[in-house]
Amino acid sequence: MIAVDRKAPHSLQRQIYDAYRAAIVGGSLRSGDRIPSTRLLASELEVSRFPVLNAYAQLLAEGYFESRVGAGTVVSSSIPDQFTSSGPLARTTAAPRSPASHSSARALARPARSSPRPVAHRTPAFRGPEAFPWLGGLGPFGCGQVALEQFPMSVWSNLIARRARKQNVRSFHYGDSRGLLGLRETIAAYLRTARSLRCEPDQVMIVSGSQHALELSARVLLDPGSRVWIEEPGYRLARMVFALTGCHLVSVPVDAEGLNVAEGIKRCPRARAVLVTPSHQFPLGSTMSASRRLQLLDWAQSSGSWIIEDDYDSEYRFKSPPISSLQGLDTNARVIYIGTFSKVLFPALRLGYLVIPTDLVDYFLAVRRTTDIAPAAFQQEVLNDFIAEGHFARHIRRMRILYGERRRVLKESLQRELGDGIEVLGSEAGMHLSVIFKWVKSDVEIAERAARQSLWLWPLSVSYLGKAPHQGFILGFGSTSVEEIPRSVRRLRQLLH
Repeated sequence: MIAVDRKAPHSLQRQIYDAYRAAIVGGSLRSGDRIPSTRLLASELEVSRFPVLNAYAQLLAEGYFESRVGAGTVVSSSIPDQFTSSGPLARTTAAPRSPASHSSARALARPARSSPRPVAHRTPAFRGPEAFPWLGGLGPFGCGQVALEQFPMSVWSNLIARRARKQNVRSFHYGDSRGLLGLRETIAAYLRTARSLRCEPDQVMIVSGSQHALELSARVLLDPGSRVWIEEPGYRLARMVFALTGCHLVSVPVDAEGLNVAEGIKRCPRARAVLVTPSHQFPLGSTMSASRRLQLLDWAQSSGSWIIEDDYDSEYRFKSPPISSLQGLDTNARVIYIGTFSKVLFPALRLGYLVIPTDLVDYFLAVRRTTDIAPAAFQQEVLNDFIAEGHFARHIRRMRILYGERRRVLKESLQRELGDGIEVLGSEAGMHLSVIFKWVKSDVEIAERAARQSLWLWPLSVSYLGKAPHQGFILGFGSTSVEEIPRSVRRLRQLLH
């Protein structure tokens, strides 16, 4: 029953362990069956006694063996018969990776009969790149991609090295659940100056990006069944956050002035919250007008609703200064403000921030401590140095010029190559354009074909909760050089025609 192979990749101990475990699970050994002594088995296998001792110790620890006074080692009597039958069994789990593993016997085998494997009804199955092939690569028109080659990597590396040398014992303790105080002070000062926010460091919470900020906001503000206004079209991953919370989504149309507040009131006057991108609507790129902003704030105050403002790439406006935030106009503390460094620095940084009304801070802290306790400190320290020493402001200025040029070249190339059959939207800010194609029947089908040619077209129709009134694409230009953009547009024209 037990055999070992000295040329096998697994250790002798592992081979002995696996053989006994398979015999017990398969039914060859039953409860109460006696097991040879370690000395006897080692002699029969012609191996040292040590791997046998270690294998037996692991099998005893995991409950397959038990020791009986006067009877030696036997197969454990606590393993139910149905788990040691010779009948057909379902797939077993992989063997433990090390002797320290303590998997239970029941987890190692399942009876052949099927049994329910329930998950929460609102939890969607993960859909990978095969479902959304336009998200599967880096290159022309990739949405959300930045000019990584322009990032001051040497500066960042030097800051990391300097911070690493300054680490001490206190650096390895849990930090404040809101994040590093120095970074929160730096962000608050920046937001007051650059975005006209009303905020203090105690209102700032560091998070791992805008998705994390949305999740925390949903957990704090919303209950299952709560009604939430969302922009139509809007950001798909934001919709999924609210759907996972069990909220009822109310789509509100967007036009050239941003979210249509009057239509939202008509469709659902007492919504618990609204998610809005007023500075640069995603994906159509419109800027919310002053009258709509004031109308939205008035509705939130009168209906007792919350406004979640996602200000994801407000730093990049090309024909005017950055638009002031909605939160800065709010005199009733109804706005939860979300910002991120993914678009302005690099996505792998995974740092963003929330600005929370003062009376909600403790609620956000309670949820934060329950979910992930506190953000990692080291990258916060490096980022704080990067901002405080002026590198952040210089990088933003350089990138605003660079992205402005790429936007101009993309817009001109689209108009030259595709002519009057398109409508370009949202060209005044951000790192993407939305293009409506009047003759396209299925933007998803074209995006799938384009991905096979390494053109990453994000179909506009998937941004709609309901039926899409237009077919088109969201074209990112952040990671595509000025020289490459015209060639990529010509490839797009060939694909379309």
